[in-house]
Amino acid sequence: MLKSKASQNSLDQRNATRLRVLEHIRTKGSISRIDIASALQTSPATVTAATADLISAGLVRETEGEAHSRSAKRGRPRVLLQLDGPSYLVAGLKVARQVISVILVDFEGNEVTSHMYALQDARMSPRDFVRTVRLALEETCAKIDRTIDGLSGVSIGIAGLVDAERNFVHWSSSITERNVNFAAFLDEGLPCPAFIENDANLVAKAEQLFGLGKGLSNFLVVTIEHGVGLGIVLDGKLFRGNHGCGAEFGHAKVQLDGALCQCGQRGCLEAYVGDYALIREMTVAGQSSALETVSDIHDRAHAGDQRAISVLARAGQMFGLGLSNLINLFAPDCIILSGAQVSFEHLCSDDVMARIRNGVVNVDTALPEIKVHHWGDLMWAKGAAAYGIEQVSILKVQEIAANAS
Repeated sequence: MLKSKASQNSLDQRNATRLRVLEHIRTKGSISRIDIASALQTSPATVTAATADLISAGLVRETEGEAHSRSAKRGRPRVLLQLDGPSYLVAGLKVARQVISVILVDFEGNEVTSHMYALQDARMSPRDFVRTVRLALEETCAKIDRTIDGLSGVSIGIAGLVDAERNFVHWSSSITERNVNFAAFLDEGLPCPAFIENDANLVAKAEQLFGLGKGLSNFLVVTIEHGVGLGIVLDGKLFRGNHGCGAEFGHAKVQLDGALCQCGQRGCLEAYVGDYALIREMTVAGQSSALETVSDIHDRAHAGDQRAISVLARAGQMFGLGLSNLINLFAPDCIILSGAQVSFEHLCSDDVMARIRNGVVNVDTALPEIKVHHWGDLMWAKGAAAYGIEQVSILKVQEIAANAS
C-alpha cells in the first residue's frame, strides 16, 4: 500500500511538471528546453523527459530557431518547442437567451471558424439543451467540412450556479430543472469530453488571456446582460469558491424583501440591474409598447421619458452600491464591465461614481479603474474555448501517464 501511494505521488508530480512545462511553452510561444528549465527552476533532464512525453502526445512540436552562432557555417540552429496547433480542435460555446455563439480554435487558441446558432427556446430541459448544443456544433463543423467526431473537447458557458469540476448545474436561467448533473447527459449526447462553466468565469478567462485583464494579477469582471455575473481573478488565478459558486454578484442582496429575482429570491442586485429587470419595470408602468431591449429604454430616456430616466437611475444607484461592496472586499487593480448591451452609460454616470466613492472605505487611495468592454457573445465563446483548451491539456497529460503505466 505504501509503495502504491508513493508511486501515485510520483505520477502526480510528473503530471504537474508536464502541465507546468506545457503552459510555459503556451505563454512564451516558442522556447528552448534549457530556457524552460531555467524559468521553472528545474533540471534540464526533467524538462527533457517532460517535453518528450508532450511531443509523443501531439501537444508540442520541435521547430528551428536562430543559430547558436552568428556564423552560418559554425552555428547550428537552436531547437525550440512550441504548441502543435493543428493537432487538436476545441469548441467554445456561449449560451444566451436567443443564440448560441460557437467558436472553433486550434490547440494554440487560433480561431478556425465561428457560428451563431439561433435558439427557439430560452429555457430547455437538460437533454434538449445538450441536443441543441450538438446541433450548433454540427452546423459549425460543417462550415469547415469537419464533423463533431473530430473535436477534442467542448466547453459550454451558461449563466447560473455551476460547479465546473463536476459539470453540475445547481441553477441556470437556460435550464428548466435545478441541481442537474450534466456529466451523463454530455457523455450521452457528445462524442468528446465536454465541460460546463459559469459564463462570467469564462469572460474573466478571456479578459485575462486576450483582453483588458492581460498582465493584471487582481481584477474583477462584471457581466451585465439578462442577469449580472462576476468573474474574479486573484493572484493571477480564477477564483470559483466552494462548489464553484462563490462569485454570484448578481444575487448579492441590495434591498430587504425587494424586487423578485429570476432565481426565486428577492432583493438581488440583478433584479434591479439585469435586462429583464429594467424591461419589467417599464412594463409594470404600462410602457411596454415597442419595448424589447435596454437600448429602447435608453432611447426613451434620451427623449425625456421620466419613467425610463427613473428606472435607469435606480439601476445605476443599486449597481454603484454593489460595486462599492466589491471594492471593499477585493481592492482590485481594475473592474471590467462586460456584456452585449449597447450602452452602459446608466451604470457609469457621475451619480453612480459618487455612490461608489461614498460606499468605499476611505484609505486615501484612488478608486480602481472601471473599464467598459463590449466583447459580444463571440468573445465569451472564446473564453469558453480557452477553458476547453486547459481541460483538454489536463486530459491529454493524464493519458500520457495512463499509457506509460
